[in-house]
Amino acid sequence: MLPIQRRRIAASFWLLVLALGLVLVHLYQIQLQGYKYARQAFQLGAQNIALEQFTRGEITDREGGSLTGGYYANRVVVFPALLKQKEVQLQRLAAILNMDTEQLKERARQGAFYIDRTPTGSICAELQEAKLPGVIILPVYQRYGSKPLAVHITGQLGKISSREQYAQLQSTGGKNYLLGDWVGKSGLEYFYEQQLKGTQAKRWAGVPVDARGRVIQGPGLLVDSMARDPWRLNVVTTIDGRVQSIVEEIMDRNIVTGAVVVMQAGTGDILAMASRPNYHPEFLHAMSSMDELPGELFIDQCTALFQPGSVFKIVLAAAALEEGLVQPTTLFDCAGPAAQPVRCWNNAGHGRITFQQAFAESCNPAFVDIGRQLGAAGIIKYATALGLNKQKITGYPVPANSHQDLALIAEPYSLANSSVGQGPVLVTPVQVTAMLNAIASGGKYYTPRLVTGLSDDSGRLVEQYNAEEPVQAISPATAARLGALLHEVIASGVGKKAAQPGVESAGKTGSAQVSGYEEDKVDAWFAGYVPVENPRYVITVLVRGGASGGDTAAPLFREIAARCLGVE
Repeated sequence: MLPIQRRRIAASFWLLVLALGLVLVHLYQIQLQGYKYARQAFQLGAQNIALEQFTRGEITDREGGSLTGGYYANRVVVFPALLKQKEVQLQRLAAILNMDTEQLKERARQGAFYIDRTPTGSICAELQEAKLPGVIILPVYQRYGSKPLAVHITGQLGKISSREQYAQLQSTGGKNYLLGDWVGKSGLEYFYEQQLKGTQAKRWAGVPVDARGRVIQGPGLLVDSMARDPWRLNVVTTIDGRVQSIVEEIMDRNIVTGAVVVMQAGTGDILAMASRPNYHPEFLHAMSSMDELPGELFIDQCTALFQPGSVFKIVLAAAALEEGLVQPTTLFDCAGPAAQPVRCWNNAGHGRITFQQAFAESCNPAFVDIGRQLGAAGIIKYATALGLNKQKITGYPVPANSHQDLALIAEPYSLANSSVGQGPVLVTPVQVTAMLNAIASGGKYYTPRLVTGLSDDSGRLVEQYNAEEPVQAISPATAARLGALLHEVIASGVGKKAAQPGVESAGKTGSAQVSGYEEDKVDAWFAGYVPVENPRYVITVLVRGGASGGDTAAPLFREIAARCLGVE
């Protein structure tokens, strides 16, 4: 065969392959669009209702479990087109349900509807006896269970409140909205509104009617609980549902206002993230005004800024060790309450104290001295390396708070207070957790990640948010020495109440003095990791208005760590 013939045959072959590929793509589109149009055709000629509280994708934990606690509940569903004596039968229904007849009539004029409450056994019995045509009890999917998890992360829904919001939603993402639709107002519900929003119900029931609203004889009532909506997606988080449940249970018993963050050691994946005070998203739907609710109810304390107190001494210790300014045996002098410019919490003073002891005992004068040696530039350098200027969380685009500005450490008269985590130093609990994770991970800083990706109905990830590559923030040797110091805090220092039998852990207390509290109250911190060898969990506890980091936050760290490890 001549070369020119071979080339022609090869060209013809690839043209056929291309043509076949185009045909297959077109057939796939026809299948999808055909399904869509068939549904729309039925719904245009039907009195139908979605058997879902909200036509939206799920927000799940790392294993696919619903964080909102979605479940099925029986509802009384009414199809007015099937009522043969509408006036009489709606009156009977109103009497059974103890509802206003006119209200039911008004709803019936608008088409099929359901009563948004679970019927009691006696109501079910009365309905069965009444045998009202067009009134049936069907399971309707409810988005929120009695105890939804991580509500500050998942966020809340609310109705489109203005034409401006409506126009913005219509112009973003190509999905259709109506005034009065429920949309994401905060958290992941808000950030992923376009991905979560469904275009058609996956669970629905309907009665085919003609142009005059008369029932078309034959098909009767149609119910579909296995329908597809290829245009809605689920948001898959890194949250571990078991760990999140443990954290929230412990917080509900011990923390009125505060935050807990748990991160998987050796990665930036957030396993739990909870804020108090808490709220239930569904209860907000029935409220006409939220003006009387506490202002902090909707604040995610995990991503809010706070003074870290002595937790910030980790930064100074890392800098001093990395720069060779100190050794564990380096000596400092502590004059207690007479120390200037920052007194020590220890009214007796620590006297002559080693760097290792100063870290374990959280001695303020020693760290003011270290801060003076490092200078503002040195502190800022290592605070930046350890992520205390980075508010990014992969998959969770919370706007950065501009009040965080490490450059303020260099302002006049700020160095001493900054050295003990007061003054202009502000951090979030997520940032503190990532800093401790860097120490537990051999000095590598991992950007926190909250969202793994987006999944379809089958659970397959159709879009993935990969974790960022870690950055070596401090040397492995410095991280190891810091780990030993953090372990000493619990073994012999101010963090003894974080210790648990049989499991070695490491961590640091913090007690930040905040205006507005009673004289003996502080923002109480404890941040650490467990176990010391091959760490699994990095945990940060913040209790606002506590006694101290060692007395208030450390015991909660111990309980959370023990429950996570299963060593209670």
